[in-house]
Amino acid sequence: MDAKILIESFADFARSKNVDRPTMIRILEDVFRAMIRKKFESDENFDVTINADKGDLEIFRIREIVDDNSEDIWDFDKISFSEARKIEPDFEIGEEVYEKIELEEFGRRAVQMARQTLIQRIKDLEKDILYNKYEEQVGEIVSAEVYQILGREILLMDGEGNELILPKGEQIPKDRFRKGDTVKAIVHRVDMMNGNPKIILSRTSPVFLERLFENEVPEVYDGLITIVKIVREPGERAKVAVESYDDRIDPVGACVGMKGSRIHAVVRELQNENIDVINFTDNLELYVTRALSPAKVSSITVNKETKRISVFLKPDQVSLAIGKGGFNIKLASKLVDYEIDVFRELNEYEEEDVDLIEFSDEIEGWIIDELKKTGLDTAKSVLTLGKEDLLRRTELEEETIDEIFRILRQEFEQ
Repeated sequence: MDAKILIESFADFARSKNVDRPTMIRILEDVFRAMIRKKFESDENFDVTINADKGDLEIFRIREIVDDNSEDIWDFDKISFSEARKIEPDFEIGEEVYEKIELEEFGRRAVQMARQTLIQRIKDLEKDILYNKYEEQVGEIVSAEVYQILGREILLMDGEGNELILPKGEQIPKDRFRKGDTVKAIVHRVDMMNGNPKIILSRTSPVFLERLFENEVPEVYDGLITIVKIVREPGERAKVAVESYDDRIDPVGACVGMKGSRIHAVVRELQNENIDVINFTDNLELYVTRALSPAKVSSITVNKETKRISVFLKPDQVSLAIGKGGFNIKLASKLVDYEIDVFRELNEYEEEDVDLIEFSDEIEGWIIDELKKTGLDTAKSVLTLGKEDLLRRTELEEETIDEIFRILRQEFEQ
């Protein structure tokens, strides 16, 4: 293979991978200089000129002429006077000899290795370009087509044929995709695995919801409305705290849109995830009240040292505050960054009840805490709820719940 064919084939391959000309020339020169170093030990006294467009390659070895008896005669950049005269009869001591080196002089094997090295360098460069491209897009929405569905992940292809990965854990539980479907997700992270970039997407990240709001709500995209915090239980419920520094803008109304037009587009993309948009405020008690919407709070007690908030509600509001599967209270706690304990508010006509804390000598503390997390703070509230609801709302085992009921019933039987 001569220099022209080698360079032209490499240039065609590089152009097909969208490698710019200066980078192409730099790679060619690096590879040829590596060949020179392997054969001549050093490339310092070599001049390499490449014209990738025409496939031209010129390699010149530059050496200074020294006397045949000089101590420097064995230096890599020196040539003896007698050797120089064989190249050109009128050379004199002290002059420089420019000797052209043909590619064939390196040997067929070296040229073949150079070809493989050039292709590998482009492939490595392609990986670096892909890594840098998606590293810059972390947190941004991309669209890609499903081309293979595996047990633990979905493989997608972007517009340039690059493979993207949507792991099972980054999919909304209700997501159901088929081959050929177009999927929206954010670039979650980019890992380098054994020299290959691995692009991980996510549809469960709060950032995905934030980007969807930016796409649907111009005021959010323009910065007129700020998303302060987002908490999600993917596919079930999300809470979004927003604020605006412009008094003329209603941040909640703008995010919801006329008749819910803006938020409906977001909800559809998230497989009908319920989204509560609330006004952010520095007033903690008001913020908690809004976070527990749609429940109506009667009163609040804040303990800043323990980072816990006790919320008192009318009996008919407790289930609303807790929400289906406990998602409402769980997300509200994450949104305000406080643990929220829900308590039933007894009115003066209700018969006397017993606080669960009174049973601490018979019921373990962690069990009482588990009950309180679901808004059950008194004996009668537990008994009224019933065994099946308690199994569904808590992580307590059936035997434990049976024992709780036995202890509480015994109190009222007495």
